[in-house]
Amino acid sequence: MARPAPEPVQVVKQRRDAALRALVDGVPYIQFLGITFERRGDELTAILGFDEKLIGNPFLPAIHGGVTAAFLEVTGIICLSWSLIWEEVESGALNLEALEAGDLPRLPKTINFTVDYLRSGLPRDAYARARITRSGRRYASVQVEAWQDNRDRPIAQAQAHFLMPRRDD
Repeated sequence: MARPAPEPVQVVKQRRDAALRALVDGVPYIQFLGITFERRGDELTAILGFDEKLIGNPFLPAIHGGVTAAFLEVTGIICLSWSLIWEEVESGALNLEALEAGDLPRLPKTINFTVDYLRSGLPRDAYARARITRSGRRYASVQVEAWQDNRDRPIAQAQAHFLMPRRDD
């Protein structure tokens, strides 16, 4: 029995990009903060583009701590959600038209969130990546790290637990 020909790589990339765009665009707060996501395969990097409105202390100047925490939390939620839909995106089972029309999967809900502020966020772009340390049917644990010019010098890190959405919702 002959195997079906694999999909062209451009088709798979377009489906991945469309799914990520729909996921991110479904959260207005992400647009307000100016957070974007760069995708390399299944790995996401969040980018918080610098904007004057993000400054909390104009005398330093430094990015507001609440903005930093929100950046870490958004990164954790989107990366966790991305991991939940990855198989459906790859297989083509995900209905992109429905996703783009706003029929989004439910996002994980934050149970607890702990931030360690390691240094001031300078007035420039920041980056973050999340690592899922446990993902079960009921809850997930995620570690997130944010940095600016040098990944070896993080500005903040977070540990979070999320309530997973039920698949039948």
